[in-house]
Parts: sequence; structure tokens; C-alpha cells
Amino acid sequence: ISYMESGNQTHVSEFILLGLSEEAELQPLLFGLFLSMYLVTFTGNLLIILAIITDSHLHLPMYFFLSNLSFADICFISSTVPKMLLNIQMQSKVITYEGCITQMYFFMLFGGLDNFLLTVMAYDRFVAICHPLNYTVIINPKFCGLLLLTSWLLTVLYSLLHGLMVLRLSFCTELEIPHFFCELNQVVQLACSDAYPNDLAMYFTTGFVGVIPLTGILFSYSKIVSSILRISSAGGKYKAFTTCGSHLSVVSLFYGTGLGVYLSSAATQTSMARTIASVMYAVATPMLNPFIYSLRNKDIKQALKKLFRPKSSLQ
Repeated sequence: ISYMESGNQTHVSEFILLGLSEEAELQPLLFGLFLSMYLVTFTGNLLIILAIITDSHLHLPMYFFLSNLSFADICFISSTVPKMLLNIQMQSKVITYEGCITQMYFFMLFGGLDNFLLTVMAYDRFVAICHPLNYTVIINPKFCGLLLLTSWLLTVLYSLLHGLMVLRLSFCTELEIPHFFCELNQVVQLACSDAYPNDLAMYFTTGFVGVIPLTGILFSYSKIVSSILRISSAGGKYKAFTTCGSHLSVVSLFYGTGLGVYLSSAATQTSMARTIASVMYAVATPMLNPFIYSLRNKDIKQALKKLFRPKSSLQ
């Protein structure tokens, strides 16, 4: 086989993605499961975007950021699952070197964008609950655009940095990735040249893209909670909490599964535990987000009903 020929190969043409299971009889089941999860994610997030665009009542900063989160989620799952489905269908485990780098870049880009958008949304809720009188002054359209642009720029730079640093690595004969997609850490571990700068960059940028946004979210919510506790009426407390309940659920799911990936990879060497945690983070989270928002938010529910109403009234 071509990828096993040379012992000191510096440029590889392809990697082998081992996927979720080696067992042939499980492949149709995995294909069906992941295809349905992908279609649900794509449709659910697309409906949220369409509902927000078409309903003028939802032309608010909170929903502007939510529509961008839904877009990021569609792209996030699209960076890994279609290739996995194609490989199962073609009964192949190969991904080209260029394909692997591209997949890694977009996975980091949209995963990072999710991080920053969730932080921006937490800040939006913080201003809405803690400074309601100044909300429209602080969270104005220009500022919303600036926050979105900053989120994009930071994640593009983060992904580009790692993508370029992987390009300088050379790989030898061991080219099997025990995963269903090209994950940065797994690819770097396969390098036979010095990967210390890559490891160093990973530690620093994980702090930058993971810890800093999470700290911002926790700070915003500590202020929100103390503000809600000061509200005297139970009805007022409930109303204030429901405005951030959906976001809090999404944050818990995203960071819970994200931390699960890193803790399981740090604590155990079994690739299965790590892969299951990654599936939760990379596939389940983008799929559940639209449900969390549409089920807990009456404005989204009404907008979705409006979206389908023209069809039902024509019948």
C-alpha cells in the first residue's frame, strides 16, 4: 500500500480515518444514525435562521446572534459528518492530506465561533437583565456587527495558526487516526518531526478560545443571578430567568461535552471514550441547540408557526 512504503516519508498523500467502529455489520447502523442526526441538525438550524429572518419581531440583537449560532452549527457539523458518511458508503477509510487539513481548519473555525457567539450572547443577556434601561444604547446594531466581526476574526486567526503549524510537520508511516474526523490533537500526535511548538500553541490557544470565553460567560451569569435574586416579585424573577434559560442550557451542553472531550482524552488512553465524547460535542450539540431554543422560547415557536402557516392556509 502506497502510504506504508517509505519509512522516512516527509510528505503524505493521505491519512486513514479508523472511524467509530471496525465492525462491518455496524456500518449501516452508523450510516443511518449519523445521516438522520445530520439532516435533523441541518433542518432544525435552517428553520431557526429562516424564522428569524422572516419575522420582524425577531429582528433583535439576541436573535441576530442566535441566527449566526445556527449558521455556525450547520457549518460545524458539515465539516465532519458528510465525509464520514461518504467513507462508510464507499467502504473506504481514506482522507487526503489536503482534505484532512481543510477538515481540521473548518472544524476549529466553527467550533471556535460557537464559543465566541455563546459568550457574546451571555453578554447580551447580562446587559438586558442588569442594565435594561441602557440596553438599546449599549447593544446597538453597530456594536452587534462589531462583536460578530471580532468573533469571526479571532477564530479565523486561531484556525489559521494551527492549520499552518500542522503544514510544517512531517509524517512517517503511522498514518492511522483513531477517530471519525481529522482532529488537531490526533493529527499532531502522528507527526515524526518535532511537534513541541504545536503542543505549546494548543495549550495557549485552548486557553484563549475555551477558558477566556467560558470565564466571560460565568462572569455574565454571576451578575445575572445576583440581579435576578434582587427582584422582589416571583413573576419578575421567572420572566428574567426565562429570557436566559435557553442560552444557559445550550452553554451547559456545549461546554459540558467540550470539557468531556478534553478530560476523557487527558484521563484515559482508550480511544472509544474519547470518540464518544467527541460525538456528543461535534454532532449531538449542534443537533440539540434548535430544539432547546424552539421549545423554550415562545417567540421562536410563534415565528416557526408563521413560517408554516402560509402552506396550511392554502390547503
